[in-house]
Amino acid sequence: MSGHAHVWIHSAVIVHFNKDGMTGFKQEWVFDEMFSNMIIHDFDKNHNGEFEPSEVQEVFKGAFCNLKEFDYFTHVKINFTHVKINGKKFAVKFVKDFNAKIVKNRVVYHFFVPCHVKATSSFKEIRIGIYDKSFYTNVILLKDQIFFQNDSGYEYRHKVEKNKKDPYYYGQVYPEEIVLKFRKKNE
Repeated sequence: MSGHAHVWIHSAVIVHFNKDGMTGFKQEWVFDEMFSNMIIHDFDKNHNGEFEPSEVQEVFKGAFCNLKEFDYFTHVKINFTHVKINGKKFAVKFVKDFNAKIVKNRVVYHFFVPCHVKATSSFKEIRIGIYDKSFYTNVILLKDQIFFQNDSGYEYRHKVEKNKKDPYYYGQVYPEEIVLKFRKKNE
């Protein structure tokens, strides 16, 4: 199925918590060699092998912010099993703390997706999928690169699974999603 994609991304995720619950998650995208070469050629103006702060801003404007139209390839559903809001979609309309680097001739993006979900004593389920519905970009979720920060006050579990209910690309591709269930620790 990867024959259609023109850009490949390996994605890692760090889920952030604070005293109130989940605050969002940081994404790391590592691009394939060909796309990286194009971005480096277009935006590393001084050809020093790294993006200066002004060049990072140009990468943001010229090769990232257009993804807002596609929710930054980030699909989030929130399930609250203790109330009647199941499968509520969370639209990703902005991100924070964007950065771009060149690491071993690959372009790497880092950015934070704010997504506040208040913790309770009951489990809440968050499904995070990172994929391009047009399948122009193939995003590969690195299952061993899912981490949690400030999580000591929470009981949680996660897994990565294919979502058989919401295929994309003419119903041919099932997105992989991080399925996270969390609640406040019972003390």
